Amino acid sequence: MSDYTKEFLAMSKAYEASGGDPASLSDGRIAGLMVSHRRILRSNDAPGVRIEGEETPTGVKAKITVDPGVHVERPVHLCFGVLPKEGTQEIVSEFLVGEGAKASFLAHCVFPNAVKVRHVMDARIHVGKHASLEYSETHYHGEEGGVEVLPTARITIGEGGSYRSLFKLVQGAAGELRIDYEADIGKDALCELDARVYGKRNDAIRIKESLFLNGEKSRGLAKSRIVASDHCTSEVVGEAVGNAPGARGHVDCVEIVRGKDARVSAVPRLLVTDDRAKLTHEAAIGSVDKKQVETLMARGLTEEESVDVVVRGILR
Repeated sequence: MSDYTKEFLAMSKAYEASGGDPASLSDGRIAGLMVSHRRILRSNDAPGVRIEGEETPTGVKAKITVDPGVHVERPVHLCFGVLPKEGTQEIVSEFLVGEGAKASFLAHCVFPNAVKVRHVMDARIHVGKHASLEYSETHYHGEEGGVEVLPTARITIGEGGSYRSLFKLVQGAAGELRIDYEADIGKDALCELDARVYGKRNDAIRIKESLFLNGEKSRGLAKSRIVASDHCTSEVVGEAVGNAPGARGHVDCVEIVRGKDARVSAVPRLLVTDDRAKLTHEAAIGSVDKKQVETLMARGLTEEESVDVVVRGILR
């Protein structure tokens, strides 16, 4: 068995553990990109979807284009990961969704053996006029917490377009996580940013989601659900700026604390420059609902199992 085959199978196994369907990685009908450390293992186009990848000394550059008017039937599958215990992976990506196009992406980032791994994602995303993009990103980490994850996204949404993203990290220890997403939302456009993270041990989580409602009747939602346990620290900054008439923005943050040593904070920032815009925020910090835990314990679960069920329900 060649080194390439071994690496592909190892990545596929980690991909499956993160909740992905490994069969999709070898299905020629599905557009996709698989990157292991600094090596492109798979790059496959599909009708209306073009993927251009280039290996670099520190990772990979990728440009993914969805042609105007194309409705992509099957989700585009992306898999990024580092299998060794140590390493740096820098992904510089550009997503171009043409006018009137519609596509969804399923991304999985896997670091199952990480002791000292640094993963940097620098994305530029452009959603064209009346186009739609849904982007779901799931992380799978080992239990050592030796991962530094630094995702940055700059998103531009054209008139009547929509962008919805979900970032989920609930398996393994998060390590150090710093999310920085910023969206420029055009006329009649929609942006929804959703982050769900389960922090444990000495994890350090910082999430910043910024909505710039620059177009008339633009809409935006920055939503986060964070659970911090053990010695985890978490800070969530939700920002909305209303720059146009009829713009509507909402920041929604819920953080759950487990244990006396975890520390969390929520910082909403709202700025209106046009008095016809409306921005709102909602933040809640608390502990796991005792009644829910007691109900589950009455059904035979231990306290720890009951708490875990409630937590995962919050993050689901």
